[in-house]
Amino acid sequence: MLQLAVSEDFGALRKRILVVDDDTSLRQLIIEGLSTFDYDIAEADSGTEAIRKIEAQAYDLVITDMMMPGMSGMELLTRIREVKPETAVLVITAYPATHLAVTAMKKGAVDFLAKPFDIDTLLFKVSVTLQENAISESSVQIPGVEPIQIVNKKEELSLKSYIYENIENAAGGNEQIFQKIVDMAMQVVDGESGALLLYDEDEKLFHPQVIKSDDVQDYLDKKLPLLNKLFSEVVEKQQAVVAKSAETGEFLPTIICAPLMIRNRVFGVLTVKKDGRGPGVNRNDLQHIQSLTNRASLNLENKVLYESLYVNLIETFKSLVASIQLRDHYTEEHSYRVMELSLAVAEAMGCRESDLESLKIAAILHDIGKIAIPDRVLLKAGRLTNDEYEIIKTHPTIGDSILQFMVIFENERNIILHHHERWDGRGYPNGLAGKDIPFLARILCVVDAYDAMTNTRPYRKAMGIEDAVVELLKNRNTQFDEKVVDCLVKLVLAQPCAS
Repeated sequence: MLQLAVSEDFGALRKRILVVDDDTSLRQLIIEGLSTFDYDIAEADSGTEAIRKIEAQAYDLVITDMMMPGMSGMELLTRIREVKPETAVLVITAYPATHLAVTAMKKGAVDFLAKPFDIDTLLFKVSVTLQENAISESSVQIPGVEPIQIVNKKEELSLKSYIYENIENAAGGNEQIFQKIVDMAMQVVDGESGALLLYDEDEKLFHPQVIKSDDVQDYLDKKLPLLNKLFSEVVEKQQAVVAKSAETGEFLPTIICAPLMIRNRVFGVLTVKKDGRGPGVNRNDLQHIQSLTNRASLNLENKVLYESLYVNLIETFKSLVASIQLRDHYTEEHSYRVMELSLAVAEAMGCRESDLESLKIAAILHDIGKIAIPDRVLLKAGRLTNDEYEIIKTHPTIGDSILQFMVIFENERNIILHHHERWDGRGYPNGLAGKDIPFLARILCVVDAYDAMTNTRPYRKAMGIEDAVVELLKNRNTQFDEKVVDCLVKLVLAQPCAS
């Protein structure tokens, strides 16, 4: 195993950085950011000029744009690998496609930054890269270690880091995550085709979920049946397997199959066929696919456990809300009506999917604190006294307390706690005003009030929609956020029943 000592005098010498970009303004922006540190900075407006400078003197780091006239950033990477393979390269591009990122990593890039980027992010990546570079510098003190060995090791680690980061940040449902896994597998091994199949342990069958091939039907009808024996071997061994020539009719071993596992049980198989025009599967290919499937399996296992916990918690809290309904028939029905209308308003106002999910939960649970309100107050048919109203006003705080030990509900707690704040600061429990009130709480506040006005309560009859709209409009910028009011009014007046 290769072990290298990091130089202790990392900061002793000024680090040389070459910034390459045909865009003068962007180049100067990067240089100005780097100038806050004691770096020796040079610049080049083309790949050709950059190579001349790199041949003339060594640089600790090259920061290059990917899209440049003449010599592109990818070509520059190739040339740097030829003339100064120990040079670290940070790539910047406006087109951060997966295949481009992987190709850049394979050609020697140590990191990848997508435009538009935050200058602080760039400076952080520069700092980390230069410290990692100290490993390469110290290698000259070790007999028998060639610089290219260090480059290859850094390349391997960079690609592995890229795999981990992308799988960790994969968004969407299982279908999107499966798609991401296959896409990345094909990129890291220069795949020609690939597939992900789920394994039915009871029936011993493999069900295709994602197919990547020029001819999907041919892949399903002809190629997958040939691989069934290989899939079964992967399940039996619970480890990655490379197909032998006789098994697949390939001249070279070009097919890798690897298991996806949860709790030490195979639930799926990933298979990738390398481009047959190149070399067959090598050790690095196998390691990268194993890294990918191991990380993906962990990510999916955590997702399954999280979703299971999440669903169980939601069902528990729904039961609590239902228990309130046994005392107050209004509460549960009110919560679901508020949830549906709040989501409609939030969607109309352009809220993100994650915000909609938080609002959905918060709206269902927004009155959960009423479980602690005495019946004599909660169910009182007449007007509340000041003391009784003070008791009612505790329900957002109680709701927050009920959920306080649930870390995953932090956003939802914030909405529930503040859904009775007022725009003018005269609300409760904290007297927040204006934009200090969480935006989703402002939506819930307006919808909650509207639903309360338009439904019958023991102490008063329901208002008509038009009268409720008048009340909302009258209280814009005093009790309510006017933008939320305007959005809700537009929605309810557009409904057929409002005419």
